[in-house]
Amino acid sequence: MKRRVLLKGVAAGSAMLALPALAQSDRRLVLGQSAAFTGPAAQLGIQMNRGARVFFDAFNAAGGANGHTVELKTLDDGYEPDRCKANTDRFIKEDVFALFGYVGTPTSLAALPLVNESKMPFFGPFTGAEALREPFSKSIFHVRASYYDETALIVKNLTQLSLNKIAVFYQNDAYGKAGLEGVTRALKPLNLAPVALGTVERNTVAVSQAVKDIVAKLPDAVVLISAYKSCAAFIREARKAGYGGTFYNVSFVGTQALADELGKEGRGIMISQVMPFPFSTTTPISREYLEAVAKAGGDATPNYSSMEGYLAAKVFAEGLKRAGRAPSRDALIAGLESIQNANFGGFNVHFGAKDHVASSFVDVSMLTEDGKVRR
Repeated sequence: MKRRVLLKGVAAGSAMLALPALAQSDRRLVLGQSAAFTGPAAQLGIQMNRGARVFFDAFNAAGGANGHTVELKTLDDGYEPDRCKANTDRFIKEDVFALFGYVGTPTSLAALPLVNESKMPFFGPFTGAEALREPFSKSIFHVRASYYDETALIVKNLTQLSLNKIAVFYQNDAYGKAGLEGVTRALKPLNLAPVALGTVERNTVAVSQAVKDIVAKLPDAVVLISAYKSCAAFIREARKAGYGGTFYNVSFVGTQALADELGKEGRGIMISQVMPFPFSTTTPISREYLEAVAKAGGDATPNYSSMEGYLAAKVFAEGLKRAGRAPSRDALIAGLESIQNANFGGFNVHFGAKDHVASSFVDVSMLTEDGKVRR
């Protein structure tokens, strides 16, 4: 009798050990985020993460979704693809519930084969690259508009002002090339092409050659496709070289980080945006976000990158609510796909069974000499 009881106890213990992490009794769902938290692109990861945490902390305090709370676990990849791939492999082996808020095109692309192989939900990456949207992947969900959307608006704004001589300064990797392709595509129907190109290597500020290559062609405007430190370095050096034209950045630059880098030199720098304006209460989502940031206190401050993290977390949470009382990864995907024509405080979100790009919203902002951002 005792032997039978002992064997039953061992079997039960073995079954408990074999249970996946998702079935833990504390009903906590762990999300994995690989992003730059150190290095020249650190503010992109830090701010995206802070915004998401502001939402998830309040979400958990209110009881979560159907009794399930969310833990956001982070690993630093320094904005380097190999490190991101290793982080993703670790998250998958640890059996996290989903991947959330990755930052960057080259890093996200390095994770892509692992994501597709594991069928792990990959939600809200901070990138607008088409290579993560086409071909369609059942696992990947985008909250933001694409770089094609952003560069199309930039080219439209410039050419409507007869600023047709457009140069492109871009990061020499998948992110920069995605932005360059967007500008080229937008110019082609107008029988135009970039008048000059200049590159910078990821995580560096070696921009001197790019400045020479671009300024010599006297463009009306330069579209910059890189992160904040290299873009700030290019703008400074181009101005020192006598360039007096217009600068346009895409949203991934990190708007507040760029403003902080440039200070007074930021006056007049234009940036396309894919999130609602985060500095005033003009929309319900902005009001909600600003109230949440103020309540969170600490090092949380309003900015576009943080707003993106907050809004991505909010949309993810809605999908989780729709996943039911026993959420699985498949149920989460189904829940997210059921979010159709939904209004998140003035930010429209639409997913579907074959449409995992929530928004095509693009706006434009401008830096001021006092380090602020205005529309």
